Amino acid sequence: MPGGLFRSDDGGDSWSLNEALWRMPERKQWMGVAGGEQPGISNVLIDPRNPADIRLGVSIAGVWASTDTGATWQLINHGMYNEYMPPERSGDPIARDVHCLARCAAHPATMWCQHHNGVFRSEDHGATWDEVTAIQPSKFGFAVVAHPRDASIAWFVPAVKDERRIPVDGKVVVARTRDGGQSFEVLCNGLPQRHAYDLVLRHGLAVDDSGERLACGSTSGGLWISENGGDSWAALDARLPPIAVVRFAAM
Repeated sequence: MPGGLFRSDDGGDSWSLNEALWRMPERKQWMGVAGGEQPGISNVLIDPRNPADIRLGVSIAGVWASTDTGATWQLINHGMYNEYMPPERSGDPIARDVHCLARCAAHPATMWCQHHNGVFRSEDHGATWDEVTAIQPSKFGFAVVAHPRDASIAWFVPAVKDERRIPVDGKVVVARTRDGGQSFEVLCNGLPQRHAYDLVLRHGLAVDDSGERLACGSTSGGLWISENGGDSWAALDARLPPIAVVRFAAM
């Protein structure tokens, strides 16, 4: 926040603002995220095969694309909608509350979006999106990660929307699809299933390069690890401060 994108060409020693994104006329229509008055960039995804190709997830401003290393930008949201806006603005292309984006590293054309009002999938680098309606136990959430090699596999952490922001029925679960969103498994083995109020934020879920090891951290300081793609989870024997981000170190 407030939706600034920065670039470094010297390994992070110095940074410069991407002026092309910052000075777009459309920025006047960007909106603040919940709890703030400014929009926030939640994801910066770079195509591993073409570093000039960038995708941004912005809350609240949708998905933006650059194919020239940030010199120019284009809004790409076709297929999404906004059920939280008045009916006449449900199709507003900028009023898209993108919570999190993920893409398959081996097949970067396949992208997943956890949106404020649902889950969406794209097979053309985000140019068009299809809603995924099979997710259970709810379509609301913040986090999504994609399998690094299999474009049909992704994981989400569903929650109750807006009113309370807690797990559905007080049970922490991870939803996994292995068929491109046609169906979902609700994974709960080892996760708290009674009086659980752990919310997993945008970057509180991670998968390693093997696609088998996952980590999940919550606002209540819970941290769980899976070694088998989410089939079962083991909790860290401690409660941490609120967790905003979990990542696996590069080996």
